[in-house]
Amino acid sequence: MSGEPVPFFSPRLFEEDRATALRLIHEVGTAPEQRFILGEHTRALEDALSRSLDGAHVVACGSGTTALTMALAALGVGRGDEVVVPALGCAPLASAPLALGATPVFADVDPVTLTLDPEDAERQVTARTRALVPAHLFSTMADMPRLRALAAARGLRLMEDSAVAQGAVLAGTPAGLWGEAGVYSFVQVKTFGMPGEGGVVITRDAELAARVRLLRNHGQADGERFTHRLVGHNSRFDEIQARLQLHRLPGLAPRLARRAQLVDAYTRLLAPLAEHGVIAPPPGRDGRCGYVYTVLAEDRDGLAGHLRAEGVGTHVYYPRALPHHAAFRRCAPPGRRWPVAESAAARMLSLPLYPELTDAQVARVADAVWRFVERRAQHPEQIREFSDATDRSPASRTEANPR
Repeated sequence: MSGEPVPFFSPRLFEEDRATALRLIHEVGTAPEQRFILGEHTRALEDALSRSLDGAHVVACGSGTTALTMALAALGVGRGDEVVVPALGCAPLASAPLALGATPVFADVDPVTLTLDPEDAERQVTARTRALVPAHLFSTMADMPRLRALAAARGLRLMEDSAVAQGAVLAGTPAGLWGEAGVYSFVQVKTFGMPGEGGVVITRDAELAARVRLLRNHGQADGERFTHRLVGHNSRFDEIQARLQLHRLPGLAPRLARRAQLVDAYTRLLAPLAEHGVIAPPPGRDGRCGYVYTVLAEDRDGLAGHLRAEGVGTHVYYPRALPHHAAFRRCAPPGRRWPVAESAAARMLSLPLYPELTDAQVARVADAVWRFVERRAQHPEQIREFSDATDRSPASRTEANPR
């Protein structure tokens, strides 16, 4: 190992907020109203996020997953419907339609962005298709202009899974507002993560927002108890978490900016390796979210082992395409393949990315990737034998200073 370890997850997550968090727990816990869910702090957080989204409606929910499920329900997705989703991504893309009695129909992904391929998505549309659910992935938004046009042309509801993309903007429109509704997730490792579960539905449609508000609280309107207007869910936002997120909200923009700088630095240092079996995400700032930095490596396991030996943490988020999970196999037509998603699932490797990461650490990670590529080229039969050989990578000769 050369240098200090670079963990995959931030070792100082919420450290600077610890004292404030303890104070806020006491403040909310001892308040006279003793309100711990869907109270004034939740409303204040919704209002603050709404102002940052040009007045869009924001409905805070118990998790990003339930937010996605309820938004689909509010869009009218139900039993017997089909919902076109990407074959690569997080399980809720498939489980949310299934929870409503609908069937997820898997479409392949784009080989560059790894997000829903509009052409294959269109091929999956049938008379039963009710909705289209593209998902932004890692550090890149889906091709929302083409997907929006597809939804309009075929009369489909457009639900945007923007759980990882809070703060991203494509062609002037924020992630989550390209579709009829979008979601953000606040689970701890997300860009606006918190120490617990939570998320929001965002939409410009007042009626849709009102329906989600009913659904999140057992079909009850805000401020109304024991009057159930429809069958709903238990997806209520925690007041302590809302108060903490209000405290952390002013720091979100600087944290997002730092993530974008780190993504730029990684891409600049790793882009030359595309011809040597390690492909970086596409460069640029438009439509980028900086949530996770993921490369495609021909020898993913070899690279992960090398980086581990060098003290660099990595993570494989989706080691198999969604149709190949036992839970969703019944939704996959026999013999159907998703070649791009399947190939990406075998090659994806995520590198450390969080605001506390230093420029020197980014350079060290990039140098370690270069060393693996060079070692692999020189000694392909020994790629799992690692040493502290003299560093010859361009990264070591380029100061990674994206500030």
